[in-house]
Amino acid sequence: MQSFSSLANLLLAIGITTSFLACTAQAAAPKVPPATTDAPLAAKPGKETAVFAGGCFWGTQAVFERVKGVLKTTAGYSGGSKQTATYDQVTTETTGHAESVEVVFDPSEITYGQLLRVFFSVAHDPTQKDRQGPDVGPSYRSAIFYANDEQKRLALAYIAQLDAAKVFPKKIVTEVTPLKGFYAAEDYHQDFALKNPNHPYIQVCDRPKIAALKQQFPELFVDYKGEH
Repeated sequence: MQSFSSLANLLLAIGITTSFLACTAQAAAPKVPPATTDAPLAAKPGKETAVFAGGCFWGTQAVFERVKGVLKTTAGYSGGSKQTATYDQVTTETTGHAESVEVVFDPSEITYGQLLRVFFSVAHDPTQKDRQGPDVGPSYRSAIFYANDEQKRLALAYIAQLDAAKVFPKKIVTEVTPLKGFYAAEDYHQDFALKNPNHPYIQVCDRPKIAALKQQFPELFVDYKGEH
């Protein structure tokens, strides 16, 4: 997402309608099928971690924190070093980081494959290279940072499944890369969409994602009230 002042200028310059179309295209995308290769639900409650990058982390977090079985989400940065994991540095597009969300989930309530389906369905457009809607640059790239070989296997299998079925009009460009570090973003980024529902960016780009989640996955949708 753009900084607060530049975002306002951007919306005024290009018009709300153009931004709305760019941000909500994913909500109108074809329905994404479930993963044919997935891990079964765990027999006992526990905690596992997944990290996804799908453009501005405000919207990615707003989606995953409303998914049943997700215990905690954190907006942050992955793909670069700890020393450069600040918003001011990441937005220079020189640090290697992607705006990411760490998702802590209970594998007895939701599988990694189900999280992948949400990620590819409503969290972002996986066919856009180094951008999402009005946000342009490698920090807005689509990426899955896998924590172990099982996550890597499931992610690659699902991407191959979706590409083979031609679910999207273009090839998926999502990176599947090892998680070398996740660094929490500044406090004001956490739960930003929840705390700032009237912010123009949230209304235009992120509220439609939440609505799409509720519509496409009613069995997974939870009414999130906040934790940060």
